[in-house]
Amino acid sequence: MGKLRIACIGAGPDSGSRTRSYMDVITKLTDMYELCAVADPNEDAGAQAAAEYNIPAVYTDVEEMLRSESPDVALRVAPTDAAVSGCVRAAELGCNVISEIPIAITLPLADRIISACRDNDVKLEIAENVWLWPQEQLKQKIVQAGLIGEPTHARLKYPCGSYHGFNGIRMILAEEATRVLGYGGEVPVMPLPAYGGGMMTSVQWDGGVLEFPSGVNCLFEMPPKKPVWERNWDIVGTHGYLSGDDLYLYVEGHHHGSGSEDHYPIEQVHKDTDDGQVLEAVRVNTDPPVVWENPYVRYGISEMDNIAKAAILESMYRAVVENCDPRYGGENARRDMELCIALKESAWRGSEWIDLPLREVTSVEKRLHEEFERRYGCDPLEDIDAQLKVKYTRASAMWTVAGWL
Repeated sequence: MGKLRIACIGAGPDSGSRTRSYMDVITKLTDMYELCAVADPNEDAGAQAAAEYNIPAVYTDVEEMLRSESPDVALRVAPTDAAVSGCVRAAELGCNVISEIPIAITLPLADRIISACRDNDVKLEIAENVWLWPQEQLKQKIVQAGLIGEPTHARLKYPCGSYHGFNGIRMILAEEATRVLGYGGEVPVMPLPAYGGGMMTSVQWDGGVLEFPSGVNCLFEMPPKKPVWERNWDIVGTHGYLSGDDLYLYVEGHHHGSGSEDHYPIEQVHKDTDDGQVLEAVRVNTDPPVVWENPYVRYGISEMDNIAKAAILESMYRAVVENCDPRYGGENARRDMELCIALKESAWRGSEWIDLPLREVTSVEKRLHEEFERRYGCDPLEDIDAQLKVKYTRASAMWTVAGWL
């Protein structure tokens, strides 16, 4: 099979948007994809994207695009609250689906997407990018190689889309949390611009503990979104630890707190090409070195998030062409979101331990469903036709209810 025809649900607000960067990566994967169409209720945005990336067809109606173009793959990059309608209808029309993160605002909605894809025998990939960043793929290799020994502890601070941080931790530890304890609150701030428009005078924060079957505990914090935006996660093991983009190995015979550690920063290796320098690899210079090589050098794809996008797109390409499972898929994305929901639910219950996986719809999810229906006037689980006609806002119902992006 040759190239797959891919259509975008959502055009992005401008040339610097995440949606347009996806289009840019697609146009570089010349042996995998061709952009055939874009649909956006904002006709000007659709026309601008089409002109920028030479997309032959522009629509304002998602279903019309899917029926008229019959693409092999639909890439949902419309706002978060549009995930269910776009993905479900694409699946019903026999189109394979790549959907931006998060998979959905609740687990029942995630299950609606997963089941629609399964029932219609199409592939589903979720565009979770963090675990595919070059340095994160190297960290996974470092832990798998046993350099830090057995993982014993983890710390995570992620102030914007915490499911990303949980994804990074899960993929390094390669195991699933068994229970969580959450806490949180809301703090006042001076009037500041809110995500999606308007002003905010308070922000929510979350914290908690995740327990893993190996005995690892992860301490988590989603600090107030203003003014703290830094993200970081550490993995501590019996022989050393990963902190940010650095590896530290304990020196045998020295106390761990004495400062006697060998430091191995994650280094980037670039290659000169006709199009300029391209990231060739990331590595730590241990003995022997641990190296992750960029498989997209020949496409000129170098920036870390564009490498992740290329990996997501290649995952779907191989899933369709080779009839195999996508590299990440809906179930993994569901687990990332489950951790956010379980921690918030624990906090709302007065910080009681909650076992995983969740066995019932939480009060957090019920509140999110209510907020969705209040905003858009339709049932988030059932009214797919009505949802397809909605003009969604950038700020999801998650922002109002939980303070999440």
